[in-house]
Amino acid sequence: MIEFHQVHKTYRVAGKRAGREIPALQPTDLRIESGQIFGLIGHSGAGKSTLLRLINRLEEPSGGRILVDGEDVTALDANGLRQFRQRVGMIFQHFNLLASKTVADNVALPLKLAGVRSRAEIDARVAELLARVGLGDHAKKYPAQLSGGQKQRVGIARALATGPTILLCDEATSALDPQTTASVLQLLAQINRELRLTIVLITHEMDVIRRVCDRVAVMDAGEIVEQGAVADVFLHPQHPTTRRFVLEAEQVDEDERRDDFAQVPGRILRLTFHGESTYAPLLGKVARDTGVDYSILAGRIDRIRETPYGQLTLSLVGGDIDAALAQFRAADVHLEVLR
Repeated sequence: MIEFHQVHKTYRVAGKRAGREIPALQPTDLRIESGQIFGLIGHSGAGKSTLLRLINRLEEPSGGRILVDGEDVTALDANGLRQFRQRVGMIFQHFNLLASKTVADNVALPLKLAGVRSRAEIDARVAELLARVGLGDHAKKYPAQLSGGQKQRVGIARALATGPTILLCDEATSALDPQTTASVLQLLAQINRELRLTIVLITHEMDVIRRVCDRVAVMDAGEIVEQGAVADVFLHPQHPTTRRFVLEAEQVDEDERRDDFAQVPGRILRLTFHGESTYAPLLGKVARDTGVDYSILAGRIDRIRETPYGQLTLSLVGGDIDAALAQFRAADVHLEVLR
């Protein structure tokens, strides 16, 4: 659905340093499949917002080609770009609703800009969209009368007004509390399933990626430093930036954990379970078969989208530790020997 071919973006500084160029996105290749929820994660200044806004040319690329559904977006003239943008909805971090317009009028605005003149057609479409986002009874209210979560739901309805095939989410949940974030993410996942939209979502929170995304790209200093299926990247991070995001999501200090483990006897290993193996009674069986004793040093069980996963950090003492490691490797788990 979306392809980047050596796309890059450089900003030219104004003022006293006029003429100086600041690279925001290094030459980038990227492929996003149709129907995916694709996450972009990075700290502030990593380039993720720039990359997102290049898709619908809210930012103009300095070079490279962007293809959307086979069409070269970078070659479109002004008229072609207007038509293309009707196929791309966008949700903003701070909602960007018109305060002087009702909820219904905010949602209707893209339809009017697209040239829909029939009042009955607009009203029917607005009612349909507000019902989809759970705000059917709020059509006549103004943004100031809504909560943050409700405002973002209006933003989602507005983004869907022209029937787009792509939905761009620019930090859509960062201004919301955790409970509201969960409900908005659930709504986006439902929209993805029912409408088969391709959703590109940027965030600085790994937990958001874990809950809704199929694939993720990790950005640092204008580059994609790691990408892949969410389960692979989340459970087995390779790049230091990715590992920091995962540890932040777990609220773990790596240095403190390393200091704690220094006092622990025996062999230390981390087991990663994914899918049905998450609930298998593996530890007890291995302990009985090999005579090892184990202590659980850290652990978690959660879900990546709908799939359960678990990670346990263990210390093993006594018994036949090599046999225990062999049994772990033979089971449907991923084994890392930490010490």
